Amino acid sequence: MSNLLDVTDLAVSFRTRSGLIRAVDGVSFSIAEREILGIVGESGSGKSLTVLAILDLINDPNVVIAGSIRFKGTELIGQKPGVLRRLRGGAIAMIFQDPMTALTPVFTIGAQIAEQIRIHTELSRHAARSRAVDLLDAVGLPDPARAAARYPQELSGGQRQRAVIAMALSCNPALLLADEPTTALDVTVQAQILELIRKLRDDFNSAVILITHNLGVVAETADRVAVMYSGRIVESASTTALFADPHHPYTWGLLGSMPALDGIRRPRLATIQGLPPALNRRPPGCAFSPRCAFVRPACINARPPLTGTEHQVACIIPAPERATARTQALAA
Repeated sequence: MSNLLDVTDLAVSFRTRSGLIRAVDGVSFSIAEREILGIVGESGSGKSLTVLAILDLINDPNVVIAGSIRFKGTELIGQKPGVLRRLRGGAIAMIFQDPMTALTPVFTIGAQIAEQIRIHTELSRHAARSRAVDLLDAVGLPDPARAAARYPQELSGGQRQRAVIAMALSCNPALLLADEPTTALDVTVQAQILELIRKLRDDFNSAVILITHNLGVVAETADRVAVMYSGRIVESASTTALFADPHHPYTWGLLGSMPALDGIRRPRLATIQGLPPALNRRPPGCAFSPRCAFVRPACINARPPLTGTEHQVACIIPAPERATARTQALAA
């Protein structure tokens, strides 16, 4: 069965006085129908730019996007604006990171959802309004008819996020892009939003790309995980395999920074020393090498390729040595 989305060697660069700077550097991944792919990494690793590039939503005159993004076999890079407008909100929808800026404060919630429905369907104004109320009910907003008549600033953060999700799902998209959908929400509301995404995947048969810096979120939600660092994917595997046997030292650092829910409680969480490299000063080899406790001479001069089939990793540490190195990293 063919993939719903294939991203191949995606590069997002920006023109500067010093030349082109690559913020996303050769990213490749695919997603099948009804699959949830989690993309994790530190702030600035290129996660959001990757998904924004899918819908050509990077509004910067100096951006240069290269590579290939194929949705249902159709190339999106260089596509006509009219084709992309029909896809946005219809076949591909997005949940933005900040629900307050994603919603227009001068229009009611119901009017904004109904407008999107009418753009992508032939429903009448009354029918679109009725569907907006049904969607708000489906995402768990109390008294959805009243909520549809309210303005974004009259709702709490969790309620606004639910309204954004309702808008994203208004046209039954085949692909849902969720950029940090639980940011700035309390733990209880986060759990409700994640459960909602899983439920709506089942109800609407949508595939989901979930962008987050929280490994706990992907552990609960995603089928597969791609770990990004400095604009590159350094590890990709099924969620079960990634948590059971992580291969890359950066992934070990991310896992070590999470508090354990069982076993011995550590007095301090592990930290990754240093900072990610500036995009215009990446090392010629592995971008993580300046912060890696297991760096070798071969890591410094040559960029390690992403190798493997089901479990891919961009690291030259031999497989027999990984278990010992991982134990050392997590113990630290």
